[in-house]
Amino acid sequence: MKQPNTLLALALALTLPFVASTTALPAAAQTASQVVAASPFIVKPYLQIGRHPGANRLQLMWHTPDENAQWVVELRMSAGVNWLEMEAPQMTHMVIAGLAPRLLHNSSLTHLEAGKRFEYRLLKNGQTVFQSEAQAPKSATQDYRFVAFGDVGAGTAEQKQMAQRAWLSKPDVVVVPGDIVYEYGLVTEYDKNFWPTYNADQVTGDGVPLMRQVPMFTVPGNHDIDNRDLNRFPDGLAYYFFWDQPLNGPTGVEGGPIVPRLIANEANRRQFLQAAGDAYPRMANYSFDYGNTHWTVLDSNPYVDWTNRELQDWVARDLADSHKATWHIVTFHHPGFNSSNEHLEQQHMRLLAPIFEAGKVDLVLNGHLHNYQRTYPMTFKPNKGKNGTLLVGGKDGTVVRGRVVAGRWTLDKSFDGKTQTHPQGVIYVITGAGGKELYDVDQHDAPDSWQPFTKTFISNVHSLTIVDVSDKALKIQQVTADGREVDAFTIGK
Repeated sequence: MKQPNTLLALALALTLPFVASTTALPAAAQTASQVVAASPFIVKPYLQIGRHPGANRLQLMWHTPDENAQWVVELRMSAGVNWLEMEAPQMTHMVIAGLAPRLLHNSSLTHLEAGKRFEYRLLKNGQTVFQSEAQAPKSATQDYRFVAFGDVGAGTAEQKQMAQRAWLSKPDVVVVPGDIVYEYGLVTEYDKNFWPTYNADQVTGDGVPLMRQVPMFTVPGNHDIDNRDLNRFPDGLAYYFFWDQPLNGPTGVEGGPIVPRLIANEANRRQFLQAAGDAYPRMANYSFDYGNTHWTVLDSNPYVDWTNRELQDWVARDLADSHKATWHIVTFHHPGFNSSNEHLEQQHMRLLAPIFEAGKVDLVLNGHLHNYQRTYPMTFKPNKGKNGTLLVGGKDGTVVRGRVVAGRWTLDKSFDGKTQTHPQGVIYVITGAGGKELYDVDQHDAPDSWQPFTKTFISNVHSLTIVDVSDKALKIQQVTADGREVDAFTIGK
C-alpha cells in the first residue's frame, strides 16, 4: 500500500479526535454523534461570525433539501454536563432557476465562554445527525491567531493543499480576501469547489473539517459579485446567500456609487432577493471587532466609485470610532499597491491610503494577484486635486476596469520587522496564492521588475498568511503547503 505523505499523515493524526461526521468512519475517528445511513444535509454545518460578532456567540449555518423537519441545535461547554438547547433556527427558502430547492438554516450559538472549546450537535426530528467541537471567539484580552488566503475556490490540487496547511495552522478565525469561488460566484461553484474542501467530514487529500470548527469571514472579490447577470447565471451572487456577516456598512441602491444594477427578469430577481434577504447589497462592506482587533472589510470591485466623498467618510468614521482597538486591519480584494504585471493598472484603492494612515491602520490584506507581495511601511499622497485616470472597456466602452492613480509615496526602509518593528506608515500584504494558478512567476527572481514600494515578492509557490495577534505585536508568517516559511516580520506596538 502506498504510504501517505508526511503532511497528510500529520493532518490525520491531529484531526481524528475532533472529527464530526454523519457517515461511517473508523472506530478511532467516530464521535458521540449517532451515525445515520444517509446524510440529511446538502451542506453540513459551518460557523459564521454573524451580524453582531462577539466573544460569547457565533452563528451556525447548514443547507438541506426543501422538506418539512424539526431541527434543534444544542451545545455544551464540556463533556458530562447537560446539553443546552438554542433558540429555534431561522430558515430561508432558496428557490433558484435550474437548481433543486434548498433550505438555508441559521442558528445562534449563545452563552459561549470566550476562547473556550465547546461541543454542539444538531437533531433532526429528535435524532442526532451531526456533532462537532468548536471554539468560542477570543475576547479583547486574549491572544489569537488568524489565517488569511485569497483566490481559493478553484477545485485545484493546490487549493486542497493550502486547505491542509490552514487546518494544520490551528487558527482561531480565517479570512478570505476575495475570489471565494471561480469563475462566476455561483451556488454550483460553491457546491463543487468550496464546501467539500473546507468543510469535509475528516482530513483527507481532498478536504478538511475547518469551517465546522473555526469561523471564516469573507471579502467579496470580482469572481464573487462582479457578475450581475442573473439571466445568464440565475445562481450567481451566491455570496449573499451563504455568509452571515455584519450589515453595518454604507447603504446603497442599485445604480448608485456602490451597487451596479442587476440584469434579471422578474422571476430571477424575485428569487435572488428572497434568498439573499437583508444581506443584499449591504454585506459587501462591513466592519467588526474580533479580540483586540478592529476589522474593516471593503468592496474594491472597480464598479464602486471610491472617489465618492460619502464612501470615503464612512471608512474614515469607521476607523475613528474604533480607536479603542489595539490593532486596525483593513481587507479588500483589489490591491492599490501591486508589482505584478497582471492587474498593474488597477490602482483605484490607492485613493483610500491617506484615510488608512489617518485612521492608524496597521495592516492591509488583499488578494486578486495570485502570489504573495509585501510593501515597505509606506504613506501615499495622491496628486493634489486629482482622482486618477478612469479606465473603461467592454463592447460599449462603459465597463469600468480600474483607475490609474499617480502620487508620491514615502517608504520606511529602516523597518526590518525583526530588530526594528515599529513601522512608519501602513504595510500592504497581498496573499492571493491560496489555490488558483500563480501569477507572474517570471517576476519572482526579477526585482528590477518590482515597483519601488515592494519589499518582498514571491510568485513561484502557493502560500498563505499566518498572523499571531497579541497586545504588543502582530507576528506575520507566510508559509507554503509543506510549512516552509518564505517570509516573516513583526509589527510592534
